[in-house]
Amino acid sequence: MRIVLQRVGHASVSIDGNVKSCIGKGLLLLLGIEATDTDEDINWLVKKILNMRIFEDENNVMNISALDICAGILVVSQFTLYASCKKGNRPSYIRAAGHDISVPLYNKFCQVMEKECPGKFGSGEFGADMKVELLNDGPVTIFLDSKIKE
Repeated sequence: MRIVLQRVGHASVSIDGNVKSCIGKGLLLLLGIEATDTDEDINWLVKKILNMRIFEDENNVMNISALDICAGILVVSQFTLYASCKKGNRPSYIRAAGHDISVPLYNKFCQVMEKECPGKFGSGEFGADMKVELLNDGPVTIFLDSKIKE
C-alpha cells in the first residue's frame, strides 16, 4: 500500500457536487493498493500514521501525533499512486490492484482507521469521480509505502 499523507487545516471530498466527507485539522490520506497488499500492510500503516509526530507542539516543533490532538482523518482511494511512467507518455497502472482486491482492502483500511482514529473520520467512495479540497498545513506532505518500511 502506498499513501500520500498531507497535514491539513481542513479537507473535504465531494461526489456529484455533494460533500460526502469533511474534516477540520488533521490528515488527508490518498491510498493506493496493489495486489500483494494484506491486513499486515493495513495494520502497519494505521499505526505508523496515527503515531507519526508531525503536528507542532507549543514550541513550533513537529513533536505531536494525530492521536495526541484527536486529529481528523480523511481517506481517499488513489490508484494512480501506482502509475508507471517508464514507457511513452501514458502512465500504466498495471501494479494497481483490480477492484476485486482493492475494494475489500480499501474498506478494511477505512474500518481499521475509523476504529483507531481519535477524531472525526471520513472517506471518499471507491471508484467515484471525486473532487478533493484541502488546505495543506505547513505544507507537510509525506509518502509512505508499506513495502518499504524505512
